[in-house]
Amino acid sequence: MYTISKESASKIRETMKGIKKATVYKRLQAVALRGEGKKNGEVAEITGFHSDYVGQLCKLYCKEGLEGLISDGRKGGNNRNMSDVEAEEFLERFEERAKNGQIITIEEIAKAYDESVGKEHSSLSTIYYFMHNHNWRIVTPRRQHPGKASDEDIESSKKLTLR
Repeated sequence: MYTISKESASKIRETMKGIKKATVYKRLQAVALRGEGKKNGEVAEITGFHSDYVGQLCKLYCKEGLEGLISDGRKGGNNRNMSDVEAEEFLERFEERAKNGQIITIEEIAKAYDESVGKEHSSLSTIYYFMHNHNWRIVTPRRQHPGKASDEDIESSKKLTLR
């Protein structure tokens, strides 16, 4: 449970006076009310938020302070971790090997990508999306040639040639 002191609540109330965005104002109000001694359910009734969200806002405030409540955390739709120039430089490392016919695994690219951007991604979808945006395609070798004869045909052919 995250506790907000009365001093913090008064500081939040002072900050609320200069806020023009209604969503930010309501987030600040919810945390201030918690600091003034109200429970999550009471704050939820006043603000219209869900009581769980009130707890999340208090957690965010304790972790990041006022800045965490004021900024909405979105990046404006550009969620790329590197610029196009950086991406091209990154992919050059693999391009020569790919042209030489070497097999490059997505796990290998993902590991290098995570090291390059400085954070670890939990799924490979980020890498697949990144590769798609830079016109790289994922090609996997077939397990066997598509025109390969069946095992029965191969065995019967061996019997014919051994005689």
